[in-house]
Amino acid sequence: MASKIFIGDMPELMENILKHLNNEIHSLHSCALIFSFLGEDEISALKECLEKETCQINIEFSKTLFEYTRFLKVLNLYSINKKIEELFCFESKSYTPETSMNFVINLLFKLFIENGATLDKLVVYFPDSLKLKPEIFYLLEQNMQFISHLQYLSLNKTGFSNIESTTTLLRTLAKYATKIRTLIPAYDSYKTPLFHDIIQIIKSQEQLRLIYINGIGIKHPSEFHGIISALESQKNSLQEVTIENCDWNAEFEILNNCKNLDTFRIRNCDMKLLKILNCKFSTLEIVSEYCDVSATTQFIEISGLMLKRLKLKLGSMIKVQILELEAFKSFCPNITYLELWYIEFSTQLIEVIGNLQKLQFLTLHFLWDNIDETKEELDVRVIHFAEILPLTLQYLKFWGNLQLNSCIDIFLNHCSNVPLKTLSIHHLYEEKTVNALIEFSKRNRTLNCVGLYYYLDDDVKKKVEKYVRLESYEYTDVHL
Repeated sequence: MASKIFIGDMPELMENILKHLNNEIHSLHSCALIFSFLGEDEISALKECLEKETCQINIEFSKTLFEYTRFLKVLNLYSINKKIEELFCFESKSYTPETSMNFVINLLFKLFIENGATLDKLVVYFPDSLKLKPEIFYLLEQNMQFISHLQYLSLNKTGFSNIESTTTLLRTLAKYATKIRTLIPAYDSYKTPLFHDIIQIIKSQEQLRLIYINGIGIKHPSEFHGIISALESQKNSLQEVTIENCDWNAEFEILNNCKNLDTFRIRNCDMKLLKILNCKFSTLEIVSEYCDVSATTQFIEISGLMLKRLKLKLGSMIKVQILELEAFKSFCPNITYLELWYIEFSTQLIEVIGNLQKLQFLTLHFLWDNIDETKEELDVRVIHFAEILPLTLQYLKFWGNLQLNSCIDIFLNHCSNVPLKTLSIHHLYEEKTVNALIEFSKRNRTLNCVGLYYYLDDDVKKKVEKYVRLESYEYTDVHL
């Protein structure tokens, strides 16, 4: 492998190394990347210059062996702002953090644009302290390749005293960045003059695929000033919509016209949104503390055979969830991914899962309330659950209270034919569970990894890892 990797110029070499590490990233213990600008020596020199009143930053960059800047694909202004704030966390008589931040960010923009960088992803962040110079916008006009291939645009916070810089940049993006696939407007886009420019960006795109509307910063907005309605221009290309922390608005009815809308996520919104949509989705996520039972059930039924991936996180309303379970038991047999939160470990749940013969990924977060059953009754139910799991299942996350967690050994002892590759459980410290897991791994032979919330002592870990790899649940979690 080494002979194949270490061929070519340094930037390509690094790119190849990272590609080969892509599937083994957790085996990487240390990695240092050194760039020709803002390296350790440059940072030290920069600090010394700024601490002296008579010194200035030398903006004449020396010619490097490789043009590193042309390999830039992701520009996150929020991250850069934070890094510069850390860099200038010292007292300087001639420079304040605001002036230093402005100077360096404008300098970086100039460097990136003039050296031929072509962005794929841009995160816009303009606090009150940051203002781009007119020179930057002139350079963008002259070097439109910098943004002409942009595919991902996220608009972060914009200071009210900095609307002009943001507006000018957005208008430039609307003019030259017409290949955006993913758009995430800032939460304050709905209450500032920016919404006019957001609308123009939406309408100027050749094929917008995904939009994420989040109103968390302004307490569930109900007015969108035409931003949602502008999606009419993308009705043939829009495939995924996420709406979070928003109130109902008639503008959302425009989504019914989106012919290829395939994925819909609604989180903590007015559930009236479910009543106005009449679309079929293959991927559906509903997160809410409160919900309309009939609207949610009908919404699931509409997708019917097309629904393949479903996430429900609806608080602790057990009766509501049972009705919804019955809905996709009857109408949605093609589900391959199922994620349920705050669900009761009930007979109805087990029957539903047993009917999903194409299920590959199953995540169950059970209620933490005590189960009002005897140990014998619970054991019987766990055995039934283990025996009815579909033979297609590859991933299982099974998280419950102490009563359910104490039955993991019983589950493993009776789960014989399911080709699980990944299992996630809350903890692994009872000897009976450890032994059951080892025996299951020997018998199963497909299990590669077990995710845990609680880490166990080294002796138990060494014992188990002779048969299966142990990881934090964060590593093994599969998300919709």
